[in-house]
Amino acid sequence: MSRLADLRHRYTTAFQRRLNPVLRRLPTQTVLETTGRVSGLPRQTPVGGRRIGGSFWLVSEFGLRSQYVRNIQADPRVRVRLRGRWYTGTARLLPDDDPVARLRRLPRVNSVGVRVLGTDLLTVRVDLD
Repeated sequence: MSRLADLRHRYTTAFQRRLNPVLRRLPTQTVLETTGRVSGLPRQTPVGGRRIGGSFWLVSEFGLRSQYVRNIQADPRVRVRLRGRWYTGTARLLPDDDPVARLRRLPRVNSVGVRVLGTDLLTVRVDLD
């Protein structure tokens, strides 16, 4: 990873550490809950994405460097809070999917942020139970 991409990752994650605790408390915010790969505790991350049929789609701005993506690799069983209601499902990482094309089909506000801040985009699909 280039020095610029590394700096962007550091600053963005530092900002998100301060903002995410506030966002995940908002009842309308979509939240992805994974199981911590080391602690085994629930970890909640505000995300942007869209439910399409029986799946929830999102794009991780830092790909395999995102902590929630690493948690998914260790345990793909997740929960997603959509419009105040929790759904369980199984997350799948889709490295062969075109994340830029996928972002065009997801909510615009989040997609712009992911495109601007992201350094290694990765599509994630959660198959809801």
